[in-house]
Amino acid sequence: MDRSAAVPSSPLARAEQFVWLTARVLEQRRFAYHFLGGGADPVETALTAYLGDDGGYGHALEPDLRGPHSRPQHAAHALRVLDGIGRCGGRHAEGLCRYLTEITTPDGALPAHRPAPPGSPVASGGPAAFGGPMADGPAGNLLTTGPVVGLLHRNDVWHAWLFRATDFCWAAVAALEERAAPRAEEVLAAVAFLDGAPDRSRALAAAERLGRRVRKQGLVALDPEAARATPPPHGHPPGRRIFVHEVAPTPGSTARAWFTDAEVERSLDFLADSQCEDGGWPLRRSTRAPGAVLESRPIVTIEALLTLRAYGRAL
Repeated sequence: MDRSAAVPSSPLARAEQFVWLTARVLEQRRFAYHFLGGGADPVETALTAYLGDDGGYGHALEPDLRGPHSRPQHAAHALRVLDGIGRCGGRHAEGLCRYLTEITTPDGALPAHRPAPPGSPVASGGPAAFGGPMADGPAGNLLTTGPVVGLLHRNDVWHAWLFRATDFCWAAVAALEERAAPRAEEVLAAVAFLDGAPDRSRALAAAERLGRRVRKQGLVALDPEAARATPPPHGHPPGRRIFVHEVAPTPGSTARAWFTDAEVERSLDFLADSQCEDGGWPLRRSTRAPGAVLESRPIVTIEALLTLRAYGRAL
């Protein structure tokens, strides 16, 4: 019997097989929506399983954050899912903004890490999402606030919580432009905010200044192959490099102007070539929970496919 015909040949077909074999229901529904003509309702239904009584999201929606409790990082993840299916407004935004208001820090932003309620089995020492420090203090953080504010603005959501949070993000991005050594993950959060900020002329000007700093300090690996042989710059965890396609995942990103066409194409080639034998894409960051790698790889796989498609690459 010739078994070669049963082996998927296209990147999309191989990724589909990987998703059906390994992904959570949410990622299976997302894959079906984005690549198989599936509906938005099943995605929304699957996401609702992660919704808490407080209006936030928990239950390891962001795989590195275990436990049932709502966290700011889960909110950003939920908004990315809803944005992808065009369901980011309405009752979803209203309930989530009430939760965000409840956990807002005195400076009007979101904390880097919100402690679990007293008595919880993960009340202390719970894993933080990658890039987010284990901080329980009252200060707001761009890592958690920027993506949330950017996605809400991108979807024309207006809520009282957004006013101070938006001001916080503008100030945080300006501070990042002046910092001697900004962290790469903070740059990603800044871009997520700037991509959705309503004042487009201000956002583009801020992005231009930030882009000059990013290139000057080598925060993004412009040559993925060469990056494997060089140590990461300041602000990167060991073994973690930030690539062009991560900073500018779509041609419409404010960060796209930071890079030449050749640099973008080289990064996309690297992304396309990174598909593993099992059909999924690798997780290029450390995790703190045993199941996080298995649950994260389908998410990374969907993001890789969406980026390749956004740039017109054949799937």
